[in-house]
Amino acid sequence: MVGAAFTIGAMVKVEHVALWISDLEEMAAFYERFFGASRGEKYHNAAKGFSSYFLSFGTGARLELMQTTALDLPAQPRGSQRLGWTHLALSVGSESRVDELTQQLQNAGFERLDGPRWTGDGYYESVVLDPEGNRLELTV
Repeated sequence: MVGAAFTIGAMVKVEHVALWISDLEEMAAFYERFFGASRGEKYHNAAKGFSSYFLSFGTGARLELMQTTALDLPAQPRGSQRLGWTHLALSVGSESRVDELTQQLQNAGFERLDGPRWTGDGYYESVVLDPEGNRLELTV
């Protein structure tokens, strides 16, 4: 069983991560502006009250931004830590880019929670909030 899991694991990659959001257009524009994301075609299913965009960053996993009118999703306090997925880490290529992007986001009115700094586990990172208060770790 262990051998089978190792073989399967070697083929696994994260394809996309999905995020429920309130304002689909604002959030897509944020990731395009600050992170160079490419927005795919908008998907809309009126019968299910669902709309989404897939955002691509050139390589690696995509981010799916999802909006619904059919579910009563509880709001979380901005920047809150909670059980389950708690942040999205985005590698921006260099320490200087982490510094620059953190400053650009702050100048644009987005909240910086921490850093830039070296963490105890070896990451150079800052933590900022996106427009809806989700934690983003900007790292090398």
